[in-house]
Amino acid sequence: MQKPWNIPNLPVYSLATYAQDVVNMNICTYVSAISMMPKLYAIAVYNNTKTLENIEASEVAVLQLLHQSQYNLIKKLGQTSGLNYNKQQYLAKKDVLTSWNGFTILKDVSAAVVLKKISSQQTGDHKLFVFEALQHKSFDRNCLTVNELREKKIIRG
Repeated sequence: MQKPWNIPNLPVYSLATYAQDVVNMNICTYVSAISMMPKLYAIAVYNNTKTLENIEASEVAVLQLLHQSQYNLIKKLGQTSGLNYNKQQYLAKKDVLTSWNGFTILKDVSAAVVLKKISSQQTGDHKLFVFEALQHKSFDRNCLTVNELREKKIIRG
């Protein structure tokens, strides 16, 4: 039987963070909307990552809700460290980047949300951030989920 935290079929996100005009993207499923007014998100970012380094040095990030067709990006974005690999170069070579509201994001995402950092606290092996949603756009209802990653044997559990 699955562990309780692996039962829900969660959406899969990528958090785009920026430093010196270079974008880094990770995979995150520890994402929750936590307030309607203002619209706030809680996002847990794994320790010792480029994403954490970037978001601690910046006030903004872009949360991207991945589309079902983007499952093939999971291993590079989620299992390769931006500390020693330039994900922007990889994504540019694959021609999957675009500009939205002045930010570099993935083409064909289901949705994108510009976030402003409000607060953070250390929580085990992740740092928990609270962000305010400043701008958002939904592009497609077909989002990638954890169950689809399990079915494609990209993750276990």
